This record gives sequence, C-alpha cells and structure tokens, in this order.
Amino acid sequence: MMNADTDSKTFFGFWVYLMSDCILFATLFATYAVLHKGTFGGPSGKELFNLPYALVETFLLLISSFTSGLAMMKIGPENKHRVLGWFFVTFLLGAGFVGMEINEFYHMIQEGNGPARSGFLTSFFTLVGTHGFHVSMGLIWMVIFMAQAFCQGLTPVILRRFVCLKLFWHFLDVVWIFIFTFVYLMGVLG
Repeated sequence: MMNADTDSKTFFGFWVYLMSDCILFATLFATYAVLHKGTFGGPSGKELFNLPYALVETFLLLISSFTSGLAMMKIGPENKHRVLGWFFVTFLLGAGFVGMEINEFYHMIQEGNGPARSGFLTSFFTLVGTHGFHVSMGLIWMVIFMAQAFCQGLTPVILRRFVCLKLFWHFLDVVWIFIFTFVYLMGVLG
C-alpha cells in the first residue's frame, strides 16, 4: 500500500525538478532563438536538416510515450510482465530515437558542421543534445526500473518511481515537439 504523505512529497519534489528542467530548456530555446540566424557563412537549418528523418525521430518518441501509457494502464501486481513488456517496447523506441540523433550529429560533424562552426550550430547542438542526454538518462532509468520491478515486483515504492518516470518521459515528448517545430520545421521552412 502506498503512503499518501510520502507519495505527495515525492511527487511535489519531482514536479519541482520538472519545472527546473522547464527553465533549463526555456533558456536553451531562447539562446537558439537569438543565434539561429548566426550562421557566419556556414549552412543554415534549411541546408542541414532532413525533415523526414526528424519526423521519424518524432514518431519514435511519440509512440514510446503511447507505449509507456499502455504500461500504466496495465499496472497491478498480476500484470507485472505486461507492464515490463510495454516498458521494454518503450525502451526500444527511445533507444531508436537516441540512435537516430547520434547518427544525425555524427554526419553533421563529419561534414564539417560541428558545434564550433557557428553560433547557430552551437545552439542547435546544445539544445538538441541536452534533450538527447535527458532521453538517454530516461533510458537508463527505465532499465533500472525494469530490473527492480522484475526482481521485486510492482511494490508501492516501485510504482511511485514508475509514475515519476512516466511523467519525465512525457515531459521529454513535449520538449521534443517544441524542438521539432521550432528547430527542424521552422529551420527547413525559414
């Protein structure tokens, strides 16, 4: 059985953390907004970004959010394997997203378009890379969650952690939607 006092303190603390991440990403978006035209003779987003590729990344992350929601719907001690199954699918989709992002960064750097090339690229790599780092940390958290849930079952403590993980994962989806819209879509169209 979950302790309401402990749960409320945990969830309040986690919301404070998410709000601090909102401030971090707002700052990175503001920096990108200031520097996105600062190409200094280098390529712009229109020349660099592959919109269909970024759209596949977007679908991977959004579908992973859906599968984490399916895991939440299966919560219950008798459904441990279903919860873990949906979280494994979520993990695979998230790992696919990170893999695609690393691939994109690798090819941009190989073509001489790394973060040191211009203010635009510095802000791009910082914003998108920070999001990718958060997704990577979410994947590590998922592995830990799945291992704990597999060994200990869906205890109240693990369920509380699961709710926080799910909130974190949805938060990352929302941030990515802003990145896709303001960085990739507007970069290709503008």
